[in-house]
Amino acid sequence: MRLGILGGTFDPIHVGHLLMAEMAWEALKLNRILFVPAGDPPHKQNLAKTAAYHRRRMVELAIEDNPHFELCLIDLERPGPHYSVDTVHLIRKQYDISADDCFFIIGSDSLVDLPIWHDPEILVPLCRLAVAHRPGYQPDISHLEKIIPGLGARLDWVQIPAVDFAASTIRTSLKNGQSVRYQVPDSVWRYIHQYKLYQ
Repeated sequence: MRLGILGGTFDPIHVGHLLMAEMAWEALKLNRILFVPAGDPPHKQNLAKTAAYHRRRMVELAIEDNPHFELCLIDLERPGPHYSVDTVHLIRKQYDISADDCFFIIGSDSLVDLPIWHDPEILVPLCRLAVAHRPGYQPDISHLEKIIPGLGARLDWVQIPAVDFAASTIRTSLKNGQSVRYQVPDSVWRYIHQYKLYQ
């Protein structure tokens, strides 16, 4: 089985996440993509986050009509902080897949920041990195390769339409009473309004 992993705070999940996952699924001929909501992301420990049960439910609603998308609670069901290297290791063990059948999906903005992640030199051999281009981010692979040897051989590039959604922008729009309809799935939009999230 060829498995994709898309982790994130998903606060909220938006169409950019879904588009990136769908394009990776198609381009890399994946069987399934796991959406892994972060319980306690180390880089956001000092930032306010929406309660995990709301973020989990929004992911469930967003992916419920896609048969090759699946919710994975591995980071919500164990104590944090949660590092990508540990998440990938646990998922590989759970699904009994090789490093070459495990695709960790990130944006090119995350690839630029990879050297400051926790144990990137351990993460890279554990999986392949499916990297989606994001506007404004052109990673210098030769420079990154010097910091994380072997990185270049572990990359798979995923072309997606040049749309640039950010959860932080969506939260700001909601706080200011602006519409985010069509930036998030309709089911998520209704859930946000039902529970008055981000307002």
